[in-house]
Amino acid sequence: MDADEVEARRVVATSGPQLALVRYERPEEGVSGGFPFSVPAIAGLTQLEVATPVTLLVGENGSGKSTFLEALAIAARLPAVGSTRLADDPTLEPQRRLAGHFRLTWRGRRSHRGFFLRAEDFFGFQKQVGRMMAEHRAEIARVDREMVGHSELGRSKARSTHLASIEGLTRSYGENPDAGSHGESFLRLFGARLVPGGLFLMDEPEAALSPQSQLAFLAMMKDAVDAGSQFVVATHAPILMAVPGATILSFDESPVRAVPFGELESVQLVRDFLLAPERYLRRIWEE
Repeated sequence: MDADEVEARRVVATSGPQLALVRYERPEEGVSGGFPFSVPAIAGLTQLEVATPVTLLVGENGSGKSTFLEALAIAARLPAVGSTRLADDPTLEPQRRLAGHFRLTWRGRRSHRGFFLRAEDFFGFQKQVGRMMAEHRAEIARVDREMVGHSELGRSKARSTHLASIEGLTRSYGENPDAGSHGESFLRLFGARLVPGGLFLMDEPEAALSPQSQLAFLAMMKDAVDAGSQFVVATHAPILMAVPGATILSFDESPVRAVPFGELESVQLVRDFLLAPERYLRRIWEE
């Protein structure tokens, strides 16, 4: 990387739009009794600072981190990587109510770039891309059948739009999205959607990734951060929790609080298990 490129990346990184603060305006008495307002981590919210390039949301299943992230994506008006828009997804009605009580503070201009990705949406999106490719190929076959006897130029024009669409999808997602592993497809999708200066919210991306692929994912995140992007990621993966300089927010606490990497229960558990797996497994198997 030459000096000009380094300087260009520095300018983008320092001037890129950043989400700095999420304030929670508590609903009126009587409205806040049900889900998601009753989740302890949500009920204890006042505001959360998310000013670092990477913010990690950690906690046990049911702690509220995914609910918070979904509401944040709605409040930030980010597009979802999946077949259903956040504004239309019937499963997200409680999160839309919660998002109405979020007030976002931005450092510099508000970001309108980026996306929201849930692990379960990735698998649906992968199948959707496969269907789109199949539909374009079917249209090309139809043109070939119906334009027998027409000039080559006429057939080429009729096929051109579908060929261009297939080429674009192939460039972004591979020749056959279902042919590669989930991890390969996820990394390809992730890389194709990254843009400089974007805000990326991701819920448990490790679901599709092996430990080696998680490291590749971190390398791609680092390149995006250097280009001015920002990430808020809910995760159970200690590898992803180890991002240098990241803010780690524990939703196991109410109120939510920042926790150093080395003090996270999940990190300590995995470390202890790897040092002496037989100690844990003997107890489980004997019981």
